[in-house]
Amino acid sequence: MFRLYTAIWRASAGRQIILIILSIAIAALAAVPLEFQRDIINHLTTKEIETDRLILLGAGMMGVILLSLGLKWVLGFRAGTLGEDLIRMIRQRLLARAVDVGEDGENVRKGTMTTAISAEAEELGKFAGGAFSDPVVQIGTLISVIGYISSTQPGLGAIAFSMILPQIIIVLISQRKVNRFVADRVRILRRATDELTLEDIQKVSKDIEAQFDDIFETRRKMFLWKLSAKFLLSVINGAGTVGVLMLGGWLVLQGKTDVGTVVAATSGLSRIQGPTSFLIAFYRQVSANRIKYDLMLELFGPHPERYRQLKRGRK
Repeated sequence: MFRLYTAIWRASAGRQIILIILSIAIAALAAVPLEFQRDIINHLTTKEIETDRLILLGAGMMGVILLSLGLKWVLGFRAGTLGEDLIRMIRQRLLARAVDVGEDGENVRKGTMTTAISAEAEELGKFAGGAFSDPVVQIGTLISVIGYISSTQPGLGAIAFSMILPQIIIVLISQRKVNRFVADRVRILRRATDELTLEDIQKVSKDIEAQFDDIFETRRKMFLWKLSAKFLLSVINGAGTVGVLMLGGWLVLQGKTDVGTVVAATSGLSRIQGPTSFLIAFYRQVSANRIKYDLMLELFGPHPERYRQLKRGRK
């Protein structure tokens, strides 16, 4: 993974820094609407409701939401544009490699090169666009929201925090198996596409069909592991929501907290479930793209550093 991130940083460091700054700003705003929500609920439970204060709180909450959405729009546009630029760069370097191989008289693996240029380059480029900013936004959101819940009611914050650790363990265990299936699938697909480029396709058709069956079986095993892990993660999220409602309700009955805090904590749980799910999916994406990156380096032979800078002409 370190080698993959080093390559991404080397290719786009300046633009990644801008994306990271935007991500930190978005994460810092994540818990602010919860505070407005808490104040609004508590204001509605008072004996004397001031309309002007209610409107002011609602306007403030909407303002923060609009600011956060605006920053997310800018972040999404810049990250998407960066990803497309990196896709173009990867394809150009693969093309340069194919030209060099052809001119040196080596055998070009046409099927593998076609797959790499058309599909694998796009997957790696899209990932690279948000490789740094996406985890910063989500981790920052988790810290912001859990920190806010803990500051208002430590017990509810402890429940929110306790939901994360078991999910991490489940993902780490399941993803190791999935990674093997990803690598197997890419290798099988490359081998099949190489054989599809042969002139006498009839001689290898049965072998290719067998490889398609292997791809199907590999994907089926991936689904078993991924869906089982998703089921367990959903159970943990459901248990966390019930726990916050039960503990929060008991604290309200004991007079140790207010209704607004419980509502804000419940909303906060939904806010951290999104980032947690995203980070889990992102970790899986990192793992899969690390494997694809290593496999793509194989196409450049023993000296991939020759293609860090595109050649504008043969020396």
